[in-house]
Amino acid sequence: MIIPFQALACPLDGARLHRNGSTWRCAAGHSFDVASQGYTHLLPVQQKRSRDPGDSKEMVAARRRFLNAGLYQPIAAAVGRAALAGLAADAELSCLDAGCGEGYYLRQLAAAGLEGQTLALLGLDISKWAVLAAAKQDKRPNWVVGSNANLPVFTGTLDRVLCMFGFPVYPEFARVLKPMGLLLQVDSGPDHLRELREIIYPTLKPERTGDMPTPAGFVRQSSETVRYRMDLSGSEQIADLLAMTPHLYRASAEGRAKAAALTALPVTVDVRLNCFVRQPASS
Repeated sequence: MIIPFQALACPLDGARLHRNGSTWRCAAGHSFDVASQGYTHLLPVQQKRSRDPGDSKEMVAARRRFLNAGLYQPIAAAVGRAALAGLAADAELSCLDAGCGEGYYLRQLAAAGLEGQTLALLGLDISKWAVLAAAKQDKRPNWVVGSNANLPVFTGTLDRVLCMFGFPVYPEFARVLKPMGLLLQVDSGPDHLRELREIIYPTLKPERTGDMPTPAGFVRQSSETVRYRMDLSGSEQIADLLAMTPHLYRASAEGRAKAAALTALPVTVDVRLNCFVRQPASS
């Protein structure tokens, strides 16, 4: 069963939020309305770095088309296995996708849960366009506009945090996770999208090798490589992939033009899934 995660915190003072009808309120009287589409805006203007932060409406649409075609499904499956491993058939699990985009990975996790399990899900993104798209596709999780730098989540209430190709803020992740909760982080490996990068860049920078450092407050549980080939067909699919990555802005106009001229492209997917356990605070 999928239910919305309820332990939200006021982004202004950190107090517990309580829902009354279509409004969330804290004890100090700060209130936040639930939009008609089913999401809540919990990003105060003073925490914004721009008027419309995060992915644009066009980037979100490109990501939705690409992901819904199933091209990253093996990544989602690996995350689902890691998140649900060892859980009892009647377990309750609370999970935040920190930087959820249009909600693909959270929806895949929901589908991977067993019938008797209860998953309390929260998707958060700084882009209102992403959260709007997520809420339109699945009403069951709680969807909020917010920032990883100041998570509107009550301390110590989450069993899992997902960070999918995102911007990790480890002190905040450690704060909101329960002791022994899991952080599941997915990042690009050295060969990820190499064929596309070879087309749009004159030369490729040397890639980092070795494991990423273990963040403070965590212990590494496991590290897994997900690697496979995907065949992109049609210029729109190639354009969608480029639009949903940072390479869209890093590539030159000439590089983007080369990519736009393609009608087919085999591409290597190479990502690292690191699982970190939140250590209990030392007494």
